[in-house]
Amino acid sequence: MWHFVLLIVCAVAIYLSCEWFVNAVEWLGQRLNVGKMAVGSILAAFGTALPESVVTLVAVTTGATEDAKDIGVGAAMGGPLALATVAYGVTGAMLLYRKRILTRELVTAGDGGASEDLTGPSALGTPQDTARLARDQKWFLAVFVFKVALGLVAFTFKPVLGLLFFAVYLLYFGKEMSSQGGHDGGDEDDELEPLKLQPNADSPATWAVLAQTAATLVVIFIASQLFVHQLDAIGPMIGLSGTVTALLLSPIATELPEIMNAIIWVRQGKVRLALANISGAMMIQATVPSGLGLLFTDWHFDGALTWSGIVTMIAIVYLLATMAAHRLTPARLAVAGVFYLVFAIGLIPILS
Repeated sequence: MWHFVLLIVCAVAIYLSCEWFVNAVEWLGQRLNVGKMAVGSILAAFGTALPESVVTLVAVTTGATEDAKDIGVGAAMGGPLALATVAYGVTGAMLLYRKRILTRELVTAGDGGASEDLTGPSALGTPQDTARLARDQKWFLAVFVFKVALGLVAFTFKPVLGLLFFAVYLLYFGKEMSSQGGHDGGDEDDELEPLKLQPNADSPATWAVLAQTAATLVVIFIASQLFVHQLDAIGPMIGLSGTVTALLLSPIATELPEIMNAIIWVRQGKVRLALANISGAMMIQATVPSGLGLLFTDWHFDGALTWSGIVTMIAIVYLLATMAAHRLTPARLAVAGVFYLVFAIGLIPILS
């Protein structure tokens, strides 16, 4: 019983800390003078990707057995899967829900005019925003295909290639931090909300911005780890094996901060930041944990890990195809979440 209570408490703690985190990280982006999109793809993504990156680091460097190290490899594969499917799916669903709420408010107010369009391609930003998202997904897909291919072969110098993944992320990091593409108008260029730590200050102190950012990251990290531990305990209680729990539930738990950030930013009408946070976290997941896994394990995939890689790639190809056809809408974005169900169904014959 206590495991379920703690699960709910941790989820609430993650959501509330994410509320404070997104508030602080936007001010941090202003202080560092980086583009709006870089706030989501680099600053926010780096913070929210911390829990799963630490899981991989600890597992592959201190694991006493191969099974323990496999946890790190599983985290490196499960994270991108959850982001490419569940996180994008939740974002699309939240956009549709926000459209419904706004429409209801207009009807209640007796306004017969058209409400904000949150169902068509324009709901996901300008054509430039879509092109940028497509570019990030192409980066991710190229790295991810190479990452999966390495898990299917064995050769002596494979561990050295882990350094290549770190180099790729540094290249991506530099590109995003130097980009000012987020300053292109739209609702997301409105004035920032007051810093929650200094609600009466028009321009909060830098120490307050840093303190709020650091404190919320600590809470997110601790609550995420506790959330995963509760799932590990609850899984067997509801009849799920440890393997199924690790592959299905733990990745969603570790990606919960990104999902919460997306919900908060969509609620605030900052869709571009929500999408940038997900795509940026995906680049971290495709590179940093993978580099660690290659350096400290044999990086060899079994059937379940290979299947997770296949589903992740299919989900990204689906998104890229809809973007190329200029048909990516919130509804089609929400469909991405279905691929996680496909993954779960496909695990049945693999693990049986």
